[in-house]
Amino acid sequence: MPSTHDWINDPLGVVEGMFAASQSNPNSGWEARAVEFFKDRLKEKDAHTLVPSLNDIPMHYLKPNSLVKFRCFIQDMFDPEFYMGVYETVDPATQAKTLRCGKYKDVTECGVDFNSKNTVTAERQTFYCVPIPGENPWVKEISSACKRPHRIALYAAGIREMYANSSQARVVPSTSYVPSRQKRSYEEDDDMDTQPQKQREAHAGPQSPTEHHGNGDCKRQETEAPSSQTTSASHLDLNFPLPGEKGPSCLVKVYEDWDSFKLNDMLEVYGILSVSPALSALADEKDASSSLLDPTECMETAEEQRVHCPPASLVPRLHMLYAKQLQHNNPLLPSAATSEDNSAFLASTLSEMPSVREELLAYLTHVLLGDALAAEYLILHLISNVYVRRDVLPLGKFTLNMSGCPTVASYTERLYQIIQQLVPSSHYLGMSLQNMNQMRLVPKKDYVANRLVSGALQLAKNTSLYLDETQLEQGQLDTTGVRNVTALGNLISWQKVDYDFNYHQMEFPCNINVLIASEGRSLLPSDCQIHLQTQVAPSHLEEYLSTMHMLSQASSQLNKFRIYLSVARLLDYSISDEVTKSVEDDFVDMRKDDPQSISAEDLHRMLVVARLLSLSQGQTSLSRDSWLRAKHIEALRRSRMEQHKCVNGNEP
Repeated sequence: MPSTHDWINDPLGVVEGMFAASQSNPNSGWEARAVEFFKDRLKEKDAHTLVPSLNDIPMHYLKPNSLVKFRCFIQDMFDPEFYMGVYETVDPATQAKTLRCGKYKDVTECGVDFNSKNTVTAERQTFYCVPIPGENPWVKEISSACKRPHRIALYAAGIREMYANSSQARVVPSTSYVPSRQKRSYEEDDDMDTQPQKQREAHAGPQSPTEHHGNGDCKRQETEAPSSQTTSASHLDLNFPLPGEKGPSCLVKVYEDWDSFKLNDMLEVYGILSVSPALSALADEKDASSSLLDPTECMETAEEQRVHCPPASLVPRLHMLYAKQLQHNNPLLPSAATSEDNSAFLASTLSEMPSVREELLAYLTHVLLGDALAAEYLILHLISNVYVRRDVLPLGKFTLNMSGCPTVASYTERLYQIIQQLVPSSHYLGMSLQNMNQMRLVPKKDYVANRLVSGALQLAKNTSLYLDETQLEQGQLDTTGVRNVTALGNLISWQKVDYDFNYHQMEFPCNINVLIASEGRSLLPSDCQIHLQTQVAPSHLEEYLSTMHMLSQASSQLNKFRIYLSVARLLDYSISDEVTKSVEDDFVDMRKDDPQSISAEDLHRMLVVARLLSLSQGQTSLSRDSWLRAKHIEALRRSRMEQHKCVNGNEP
């Protein structure tokens, strides 16, 4: 059996060994056994911690063709491609022929016999994957801190030799090619946007208030060795959904069950890293030769070639051996490799949830300027989750409009910074007129480059989207602005984003927590509005906020809150027949005295609040006490809104 060093440092050697052994038994099913081998190794205790991560380790420290992992987000899915699954090489000296495996490779050895009858063509899918959009710094820091100190040294072996020999690398045949698509008509070409770079210009906008409010250019983290590659990077759009994002992007080659993956899925991919300089040389050669061909015979545009075959030093290839879909990206929780691990962790956490909830409630009450009721609703919002869809209705969503937010001392931005410390992924969107008129929120298909150009609403599930309406100003929304506001409304109401495919729109469901901070009632729809009642005098607000910032630095306490919020989202929930009957009777009684006092919409909101209250206490079923508590805080909230309406008659 290969040692740990072998299967991590030289996974291709393991694969090729199994392939060679299968030649005496063609029906051995070696491909499935190879995948199972790596799955079994990764299930061993702490084995996954030995595998280096592209998210944490600069790429030039990683050995080519070694096993790596990548926590990522499927931003686009390219056309399938064919590759040589099996091919034959000929030794030029002895003329001896050797059968070789082409799986998990981008380039072949020299001396390929292209006329061999033993060549086997296979198919694989390519995903364009980027780091999870809006993943917060604390997630990256904790994930990076979990890696073993010796890992970099282990996988840096032979790197100097690789770079020393890279300048002398020979261009060898690629193992793959993309099947040609049908030619488009000239009419289609005329209608399509032929300036994909310009599409990206309008994408820039302010990121979180913790970052520089610049033009939002996407710059890579230092994941490649210093060289002239920096020049190439400036001409390569890495297509991150959010402006200002950093990190590696990868072309992930998928060999089996690719239909089980969907656009916008979060994955942890374990695969073989391919950064061969020959890939860049082949791309340049292909680009040069395509300009000499008859346009009717070359189905790929130059732009498509540039996007689909970028330099491997900037966008490495990752040949998937195994991938697991992530239900969350909180590194403080188990990776859910087995359901037993998850069950044990949840059981140990449930008993502590009521006490942690009280601590979090006190903390958020302080953050919300002494408003305990608003803190209650903020907790419910932070643990909300679309758990099922009935026809077009997403059940479980709880978009919260927190009105009455102070506009002084950058309060809304500081509030976002606190939320950013609590949730794994988030994005701040200041709803200024400039942002609404210039940002691209909805992804758009670029038919020239044959890719999906990302937008700011292409987000992973359970991302917290913070809309700051206090940035609103007088002015006119243009066509783009109206389209962006409509997209935000559809996201809130239906938890879907309609991607723009030029001639039609394609609906993509999502699961995004939207919090709207505003002075008055939001212009956008919401599931619940709570008006902030501050207990702090405006003259003392700056001093108060500075103490709030100091409180956020206690990382051990924050980790308890982070675990609590993520676990509450993962819990199952049910309502017994007895409690259902009790709720129905209550609804009838409430409508007896005044039919106008409560509507079906009010009942639905109370049921959502009751569900979230139960989960926030670590309870997986609705109790009578939780239902009465939900009715009570809803009555308090509605009373507050009525009082505010009386004071401000112009409030809707």
